[in-house]
Amino acid sequence: MPASPRRATLATVAASAGVSIATVSKVLNGRDDVSPGTRSLVESLLEQHDYVAPPQRRRSDRGDTAVPATIEVELDADLNPYSTEIVQGAVRAGAEAGAAIVVSIRTTADRAGAWARGLATAGRRAVIAITSDLTAGQLAALSRAGLPLVVIDPLNLPQTRGVTSVGSTNFAGGLAATQHLLALGHRRIAYLGGPATAACEQARLHGYRAAMEAAGAAVPPSHVREGPFHYQEGVAGGAALFDLPEPPTAIFTGCDDIALGVLEAARARGLRVPEDLSIVGFDDTQVARMASPPLTTVRQPLREMGGVAVRTALRLAAGERVDSHHVELATELVVRGSTAPPGGSAGHG
Repeated sequence: MPASPRRATLATVAASAGVSIATVSKVLNGRDDVSPGTRSLVESLLEQHDYVAPPQRRRSDRGDTAVPATIEVELDADLNPYSTEIVQGAVRAGAEAGAAIVVSIRTTADRAGAWARGLATAGRRAVIAITSDLTAGQLAALSRAGLPLVVIDPLNLPQTRGVTSVGSTNFAGGLAATQHLLALGHRRIAYLGGPATAACEQARLHGYRAAMEAAGAAVPPSHVREGPFHYQEGVAGGAALFDLPEPPTAIFTGCDDIALGVLEAARARGLRVPEDLSIVGFDDTQVARMASPPLTTVRQPLREMGGVAVRTALRLAAGERVDSHHVELATELVVRGSTAPPGGSAGHG
């Protein structure tokens, strides 16, 4: 195998810039006693050399003053009911382990090298990404920075071996949700899901299709729609399904937010739930319990997933091996008031 390229040092960057190592250190630490021109030059060379500070050693490992490990929990978008549940589980697990949890939103404008370098310089020991769409460049930058990565429900990861992820039994959840609707007597069951590239989405859709095929129920192409995991997708997708010549009598959705959108689309059409239409969500966030009627949904153990991700990240940061690079926690169907047999009966079977 070819030798790995040597990691750039402060001396390397300082020599390229024609400045002292102390000046480069000042730029890295955000000191203001550096001229704008010098700062711009040094920052450009840090990026060019892909400089990453060496991982900090925890003094607690040597029995000195305890320095808590800090884990970065990164989102690609604002907090929503789904990610809030995961973050709560992560924060609780961090407190139990004596680790600090920092939550941030990563923008698509962040350059891979600068992003990873900033995390390492800030003293992060590991990164947890929630439903992130990470690139091969970002994965490589984290690896060079010596920062272990744990991904929760990845949307789209490059074909890279060794990426550790945490999820749930999405196929079993999709199967159980659809079997519940079939047992109530529904046959025209549609599916409104998330991004087609997301592994969790593919598993939920496959569970839906498996249940429909086993029951001999047809799945017209018009009954399957995939898009963002957003409320508005449920509003638009529900309206499109209601416009079909033979609209579905039940809709299984890829998340609770989409299910709420379908509820709103049904309300706008004067459709009663569950008398005229049954709806099943996925996640079992607080909004599922607060909806009117309360949502039948597939419960993902979101807080537990956050906790497992933190404990796994801490083990990786300590240089320990993990038993598996992918962990799946069990899902569970929770039946509430949004499902009933077709034809106006409100019983749940």
